[in-house]
Amino acid sequence: MAAVVRDSGAYGGLLYVLPPGDDALWQVLVAGVPQEVAAPWRRVGLADPVPVADAVRERRLVWGSGREEMARLYPRAALVLPYDFALAAAPLVSDTAVRGGLVLLWSGDHGARLTADEREVIEEGCRRLGGIVQEEVDREGPLVIADRPRVLRPPTPRTPAPFEAAARAAFVDRLPGGSCALDLEGRVTFVTPGAAALLGADRADLVGALPWEALPWMDVPHVEDRYRAALVSRLPQAFTVLRPPDTWLAFELYPDATGLSVRVARGGSGEEGPEARSVPTAGPSRATVLYHLMHLASTLTEAVAVQDVVEQTADQLLPALGAQAMVVMTPEDGRLKIVGQRGFRAELLEKYDALPLDSAIPGVDVMATGVPGFWTTFDELREAYPATVHADGMAAWAVLPLIASGRPIGSLLLAYARPHVFPPGERAALTSLAGLVGQALERARLYDAKHHLAHRLQSALLPHTLPRVPRLNVAARYLPAASGLGVGGDFYDLIRLDEHTAGATIGDVQGHNVDAAALMGQVRTAVHAHATAGAPPDDVLARTNRLLTDLDPGLFTSCAYVHLDLATHRACVALAGHPPPLIRHADGRMEPLRAPPGLLLGIEPDTLYSPLEFPLPPGSVLALYTDGLVEAPGVDLDDAIAALAGLLEAGDPADLDEMADTLIRHAPAPEDDIALLLISPRA
Repeated sequence: MAAVVRDSGAYGGLLYVLPPGDDALWQVLVAGVPQEVAAPWRRVGLADPVPVADAVRERRLVWGSGREEMARLYPRAALVLPYDFALAAAPLVSDTAVRGGLVLLWSGDHGARLTADEREVIEEGCRRLGGIVQEEVDREGPLVIADRPRVLRPPTPRTPAPFEAAARAAFVDRLPGGSCALDLEGRVTFVTPGAAALLGADRADLVGALPWEALPWMDVPHVEDRYRAALVSRLPQAFTVLRPPDTWLAFELYPDATGLSVRVARGGSGEEGPEARSVPTAGPSRATVLYHLMHLASTLTEAVAVQDVVEQTADQLLPALGAQAMVVMTPEDGRLKIVGQRGFRAELLEKYDALPLDSAIPGVDVMATGVPGFWTTFDELREAYPATVHADGMAAWAVLPLIASGRPIGSLLLAYARPHVFPPGERAALTSLAGLVGQALERARLYDAKHHLAHRLQSALLPHTLPRVPRLNVAARYLPAASGLGVGGDFYDLIRLDEHTAGATIGDVQGHNVDAAALMGQVRTAVHAHATAGAPPDDVLARTNRLLTDLDPGLFTSCAYVHLDLATHRACVALAGHPPPLIRHADGRMEPLRAPPGLLLGIEPDTLYSPLEFPLPPGSVLALYTDGLVEAPGVDLDDAIAALAGLLEAGDPADLDEMADTLIRHAPAPEDDIALLLISPRA
């Protein structure tokens, strides 16, 4: 890892591994980047809109250079790190699989593109790293992810000779103003007497501390923001800040691979006031909380379901706040429901799940009152709740109300393994963060409820099983759209008419919502009724069309209906604006059935449909499908249907299930619903 960073000219990087069977990348090595900056991306889902996920999922090198390009390509990452820097992400590929991803970072003055040498270093480094991870998997089995990634130490500066060190110290002391140095984590490692005097603090209080913690007047967002900008862009930064009561100080930051050199000078006018005493503060600084608040807000906008909210909250809040465990609780039917947790043993929480809401425990009280609770020791917690047993091994707790629409909808427990003080500023910040989680949780609960209702509706309207028809093999598949509620209007059905005849239908109602699913049920029922009444295909569609125009649902429907005569081995099809069925003849030859396409159902009440008869002997396969199986942006529909025909031609007609699975696997990303019905007569 260190060699790839060095040889590519990057200043730092993040290394991820992809455990076999996992759907997320895990950060295992960090180089040249503070853990606080890297923490929001400790776990990256393969579907997340971030560069390393795209690189691994698509097996390609991803490049972004400059603030504007990053904002265009990856707005979420750019919102959290709105600085000028260049980034490359590439997959770690072994001989057998993708094993992880590598992210490299360059300063903001890097060129707009990677050089050929840089690209070669990255590709060779990823091959070597991928091989190392593969060897680990082969030797030790499944990868075990540590709680925190390993941090590679920055390069050690050259140690000067004694006379050179003395000359350097004299040079620094002669400069006007003051100077100090910070490590990559922001802690002061060196400070001159002049800088300490300007800052109004003892040198002993500054060394080893974060400036915005040791000096309360520096705990303002733009101070830590400029420090972060210097670290991420590796370009000089400057800012001014008021030291109370009226002394303006100017700071200049000069970063490199080992830390930052800082120049401090008076800026503005006014007499210097009394020296500010160094007052260390507990917990994360306000700037740190604002940074993670912005990141949490951006990620929660993409959280759809309740479990998404729980996972995103745990991923962002625990490392940001220094907490070790978290529980999300909501009320349900008069009882406490634990909807998600991180960091606790499952058996510990089982006794709290489903407790009555009149139980005397913090999670219930905070949920009922909307007032947060903070306990810095177990003695404080036991004083408030005498029956509490110290079973979790934690040392401090915060229980926060999850507020949505002005009312508590749940509570969030944060637990700390070490004693933790909650000063007023941190309490306010934690409550604000919990409010953000509450709003996302309310949206997710509504989505989950709609999703559950829609799927129950669709499950009731689609056939649970297809009827067994003698001398007929059938395979059916349905795949909902990837967007929306995951429910739509595609349908299929197989209708046994008598001993020798059957009907098959497939259709697509416009839309991907509950209305489309409801209309789908009406269309399928109408087709089924007219078919069992003995109507031929053209009449089945005409009668169903008249029903839809009478109902006037405002949605249109495409449909195909096929009458199958298994005694004569012939069939008849009629189409209402539907893609042409495909037939694979017994000799393997493919042919689209060019029946007149007809008008969509629900437009014109007196529309007539034209049937097409065709032979369907044993060994042939008839494929009925909806347009989601073939339509894709930028792809000609005829070309897509021809590609589908090629897959059918290559399939085994004796195994319709395998053939159906193959067609679904090769379908475009399901932006639309997909329905598929394969039919093959037997002798």
